[in-house]
Amino acid sequence: MSTSNVAIGSAAVSGMWVELDAKIRSHEAQVGVIGLGYVGLPLALTFKNAGFTVAGFDVDTRRVSELRSGHSYITDIPDAEVGEAVASGKLLATDDLNRIAEMDAVIICVPTPLRKTKDPDLSYVLSAVEAIAKGLRRGQLIVLESTTYPGTTEELVIPRLEETGLRVGEDFFLAFSPERVDPGNKKYPPSRIPKVVGGATERCAQLAALLYAQCIEEVMTVSSTRVAEMVKLLENTFRSVNIALANEIALMCAHTGIDVWEVIKAASTKPFGFMPFYPGPGLGGHCIPIDPIYLLWKARADGFPLRFIDLADEINSGMPRAVAIRAMQLLNLQGKAFKGARVHILGVTYKRDISDIRESPALEIIKLCLAAGAELFYSDPFVPVLSVEGRRFESLPVSPEVLRQCDLAMIVTDHSSFDYRLIADHAPLVFDTRNASAGLRRPNIVRL
Repeated sequence: MSTSNVAIGSAAVSGMWVELDAKIRSHEAQVGVIGLGYVGLPLALTFKNAGFTVAGFDVDTRRVSELRSGHSYITDIPDAEVGEAVASGKLLATDDLNRIAEMDAVIICVPTPLRKTKDPDLSYVLSAVEAIAKGLRRGQLIVLESTTYPGTTEELVIPRLEETGLRVGEDFFLAFSPERVDPGNKKYPPSRIPKVVGGATERCAQLAALLYAQCIEEVMTVSSTRVAEMVKLLENTFRSVNIALANEIALMCAHTGIDVWEVIKAASTKPFGFMPFYPGPGLGGHCIPIDPIYLLWKARADGFPLRFIDLADEINSGMPRAVAIRAMQLLNLQGKAFKGARVHILGVTYKRDISDIRESPALEIIKLCLAAGAELFYSDPFVPVLSVEGRRFESLPVSPEVLRQCDLAMIVTDHSSFDYRLIADHAPLVFDTRNASAGLRRPNIVRL
């Protein structure tokens, strides 16, 4: 290529960059969010609240229909907020992926689950990238937020987008920015959670960081997409490993008659060198149980085993079974057989005060109890109906009458709406896996 042609090419790139930079700063850029789940919908509303016009894309027509009618299917987001956003014309929900080509910036927020073999399932990401590639045009900014293993952006996303003949950093801009949404956390909405951005090129990173800076208080740029991808995996692997430690200590304390919750509370008084993590019935949600496995998969593919993380997964994955076995033992100590016992599960979502049951340990606990012959009942204000092992259950009210009819009430999710004193007063035996009954000293309460 001649020097003059290089200069012309550089000028064209600079012109596109400056144009998109100006659109972002003036909030005239059209922002598209692919995937309107627990990550995508809050992010779309965050951009809308900053003054952008946002198009939310989802292949789930039910979600699109609900949003268009002003209804929210996410606990954190009230119907009124969705209704106002849609009525103002600032939020468009659609399943027409052809309209992605109209967007100036496109953010991918689709699920990245695991296959039954515990291999990464990137089919949703690849489908989103395929939809973008069909209408990719010069000057667009693409950002992947879906959690994945280091190298995904470089190895999967860039090659597919460059099959269009356009070049990253020259014709279009690409970055990775890990999602950090914490469902149910009112203290930290998306706008207050610092954002990490890694670009395929320096200009890509600058544009992506600028975009997020319009609606998020703090943005940190790292040197590459690989670094940004690794950040999210480290965050949740850190939590997974420390929760595994807390779980193992809890099992030991139960064996030796020590109150693990008292131990953690006392240890937490140390002002340095200790950070409290808490045991529980198992991990749930789409991050902590899954992200470390993405890291394990990548490490194994590269011939680098991560034994510490593997062990943590083994401990955490075994907690539902440990909880079920403990429940059986508690009833046996009272001279009651677990087979035929009436077991009432309190809370089936993976964490308090949300409606998400993905990877919830309650589901595995229910399966194990059913397999052992127990009669199962449950209560959860966020999940009115539940299907497990082909059986349909309906949530029951947490009333004195219902509680008195069970042999064992098991607190699996500590929803703030539960009256724990009422539960302790009327259930003959309470197994509290979350320390929700802290402060209540009753002979019928056993804590994990």
